[in-house]
Amino acid sequence: MAEPEAAYPNLDALLTAVRNCRACESHLPLGPRPVLRAGEAARILIVGQAPGVRVHTTGIPWDDPSGERLRAWMGVDKALFYDESRIAIIPMGYCYPGRARGGDLPPRRECAALWLDQLLSRMPRIELTLLVGQYAQHHFLGSRRKPSLTETTMAWREYAPRFIPLPHPSPRNQPWFKQHAWFEEDVVPALQARINAMIAR
Repeated sequence: MAEPEAAYPNLDALLTAVRNCRACESHLPLGPRPVLRAGEAARILIVGQAPGVRVHTTGIPWDDPSGERLRAWMGVDKALFYDESRIAIIPMGYCYPGRARGGDLPPRRECAALWLDQLLSRMPRIELTLLVGQYAQHHFLGSRRKPSLTETTMAWREYAPRFIPLPHPSPRNQPWFKQHAWFEEDVVPALQARINAMIAR
């Protein structure tokens, strides 16, 4: 179990505790290596699924083709994307969960149960949360989400300006992108406009 929030005097101390977490060690094929970034002044939060093998290796979130596409959707470069004082990156699972048939396993549930509320409470300035994939949407939207990720993403205006649901930018989702041209035509420009307005302030 995580220690009480009072045990961590600030966000840096909490992040150190998270990065030292070994709660799921026996379930992780490559061992624990929590990957997340956050700053108390951040106003944008990205919540994805869990690190893949490459991110586990580098320790840098979204350091893969999925990250390139996500940054293109957001209209930001790497310097801004990795500026912890502006953008926090906290996935639903912090360590690589292993492989399943057709992709990676779901994020471990222990991460959110042990740490997520504590992390969010230390970032009071968050104004926009990008919910990347079904696990983030399920956790943050709960009963407000639609029956499918596609429907939830199409209904993004219902959740804005606090949340914007997104599909996972993985290359494996290329067929989805081709079948749903409205996403690039409608959601991406709105996302970029929102982020540009926040950065300009």
